[in-house]
Amino acid sequence: MSQAHPTAGLTRRRLLAAASATLATLAVVALPKLVFAQQKAPFGLPALPYGEDALDPVISARTMSFHYGKHHRAYVDNLNKLIEGTEFMNQSLEEIIKSTLVNPNRTAIYNNAAQAWNHAFYWQSMRPGGGGEPSGGAKERIAASFGGYDGFKKEFSAAAATQFGSGWAWLVADKDKALHVLKTANADTPVAQGMRPLLTIDVWEHAYYLDYQNRRADYIAAWLDKLVNWDFVNANLA
Repeated sequence: MSQAHPTAGLTRRRLLAAASATLATLAVVALPKLVFAQQKAPFGLPALPYGEDALDPVISARTMSFHYGKHHRAYVDNLNKLIEGTEFMNQSLEEIIKSTLVNPNRTAIYNNAAQAWNHAFYWQSMRPGGGGEPSGGAKERIAASFGGYDGFKKEFSAAAATQFGSGWAWLVADKDKALHVLKTANADTPVAQGMRPLLTIDVWEHAYYLDYQNRRADYIAAWLDKLVNWDFVNANLA
């Protein structure tokens, strides 16, 4: 069983406190090959890697229509409006996230950029017919870090279930390549701390409430058992 990572409950206050210490090392952790084709603004809404009904019955087409078509689109559109005519027009999405984290006058840009990135990563973290135990490198690294899949599942489920209010639970690799589970509030993201995300589950209410109402634990269990895209995790570990 892994010990709690020092950033296991990332909040904006903790991110800000740690930012100056980590900015110098951000480049040493390669980020996943994410789905934004545009390296510079204006950014477009990334295409889903499957149809809106493909994750049924775990996540319904109705939820996907609102979550992807309205929430995610709004983050991308708002970001483009906020950065128009600014120095951020020439930065990648990841660069915008990192450079606005420490600037209290750029909170709106940070929130929309981070949420655009988080959602793009979340869609890739799932696939139809996924879930269950991992294979390949993910299986080996999870065994080394958590004592096996059951240990990972328990820790990841607990992080997702106990994130108070809106946020995310993540499987990440630190710069030492050790795997950790952590949770972030609202728009916060491990990208801002130079960690390499491998997998995430969205626990904002709009991600599950139409299908599960207040039964967040049922959503988490079904997500792990039937949707996790371990091929994506293995690609991020490569």
